[in-house]
Amino acid sequence: MSVETRMSDDNVFTIAIKGDFNFLLLNQFRDAYSCEDAVKARKHIVDLEKTDTIDSSALGMLLNMQRHLDKGDGEITIINPNAVVQKIFTITHFGKKFNIE
Repeated sequence: MSVETRMSDDNVFTIAIKGDFNFLLLNQFRDAYSCEDAVKARKHIVDLEKTDTIDSSALGMLLNMQRHLDKGDGEITIINPNAVVQKIFTITHFGKKFNIE
């Protein structure tokens, strides 16, 4: 499990989650979206391409990120969820809170 960040040349901040996205990543994930680059970014992406599973604490972390960055519904994009993660987003109606691609 790990959290990696990167800022693109066009000021897009990406957080990539590898492995299970759960409570054990709380501090790493919070530090990622609280850093100066994240706060200054014009767009925010959470990349779940290498994420195996998520749990309810991860859903809460995503909502906390949204509040911290003062981003309204759909302003943070979640990309590359696998079928299991996508099903969780569908059941929890996260598509109404985030742009999911």
